[in-house]
Amino acid sequence: MKASKAQLFQEAIKNKSFFQKIPAIYRMVKAWRKGKFKAGKREMLIPLLGLAYIISPIDLIPGIAIPFIGALDDLMVLSFIMPRLTALVDKFLLWEKMGQDKSPSLKTIDIE
Repeated sequence: MKASKAQLFQEAIKNKSFFQKIPAIYRMVKAWRKGKFKAGKREMLIPLLGLAYIISPIDLIPGIAIPFIGALDDLMVLSFIMPRLTALVDKFLLWEKMGQDKSPSLKTIDIE
């Protein structure tokens, strides 16, 4: 059976919320560090550093000192990185679905 890249992409990301994609983020970073998944340093590091900033207890504007404004820096970083991280994870899931091919520019791919 043949499937187009669009069909594979839809199947790869179908019914996956961001929380369900967290294991894929780990696999993506691991494959990127090994040199298997090709992505630029900036493309990978900016979303990952932003995610680390949101998770870390250190903030530029402390939430305890200024309750409402303290959360704004986290929300700004989150609004900046989420679209980038989601797009990157979706690209990785497509790459995985394509069989981790080094040249994913094929228009049709055989699937079983």
